[in-house]
Amino acid sequence: MKVLATGRLPDEVVTLIEKDHHVEINSKNKPMDRESLLSRIGDKEGLLCMVTDRIDTELLNCAPRLKIIANYGVGFNNIDINAATERGIPVTNTPGVLTDSTADLAFALILASGRRLVEGDRNTRAGEFRFWAPLHFLGQDITGKILGIIGLGRIGKGVAKRAAGFAMKVIYYNRQRLERGEEKALNVVYASFKTLLEESDFVSLHVPLTPQTTHLVGQKELNLMKPSAYLINTSRGPVVDEKSLLEALKNQVICGAGLDVYENEPELTPGLSDLDNVVLLPHIGSATIETRTRMAQMAAENLLAGLSDEIPPNCLNCFDLSGNRCSD
Repeated sequence: MKVLATGRLPDEVVTLIEKDHHVEINSKNKPMDRESLLSRIGDKEGLLCMVTDRIDTELLNCAPRLKIIANYGVGFNNIDINAATERGIPVTNTPGVLTDSTADLAFALILASGRRLVEGDRNTRAGEFRFWAPLHFLGQDITGKILGIIGLGRIGKGVAKRAAGFAMKVIYYNRQRLERGEEKALNVVYASFKTLLEESDFVSLHVPLTPQTTHLVGQKELNLMKPSAYLINTSRGPVVDEKSLLEALKNQVICGAGLDVYENEPELTPGLSDLDNVVLLPHIGSATIETRTRMAQMAAENLLAGLSDEIPPNCLNCFDLSGNRCSD
């Protein structure tokens, strides 16, 4: 069958798919443009897409032979799941595999923002480091501070485990509270959303993007945070009202922020990049060789299962004969 992969894949993954199918790949290390995607999808049975691709009704109408959509990423807000389900097309993602790399990056942003690492690096490269002084580039201790985690799923739990090495007190807010035994094992304490914002020195976001989480943190929430606090976002950009965050950082409502994702990615809210008290990364939460390779392998496994008329391992919209979601 014919497969379109909209981004570059490791050679071993391409070989795996090519064993039984014809693969057309975007060989450039940047997203496929919309026009190319629409023009090349028409005769394809399989689509291995990136989180940067918009898979909507327009595209699905151009793909009458499509049997499977395998998303290279855990987030899937780029795909119209309902439109795919109406056409009987399974949609898959790559959950779990990027937990450690993203949790690592979230904690790196905690360290980088709290200790002003990027600002210090920039200062040193510019030749402005000429002496040591008692009040030069003062940051904040990480050890012993209060970390508030909003969304205690796989990645949130990973961040909590890393915080233990810094003797941080971890409080969390989640849609469903964990069992007491799991709270004890993770050494975390449940708090209301409002209490978490008021008490935390660092607030780290780990929620999916849904209508309920869009602008979960805006002006009201930022005003609840300590003036010495930092906001960390490695989840999805629209979870934060970026204009409100810009104003909060400019006016020292909060001390700083560390961002890996953006509301209108890849565009930044004008003025955000001018600020020294925000660390800005290019959406690299899962960007390690090991993680991206495993993500590609998982996406390929999902793809091949769908092409073989099997229920893919990580199906988001597959149901069995009893009407139960197969991924539950």
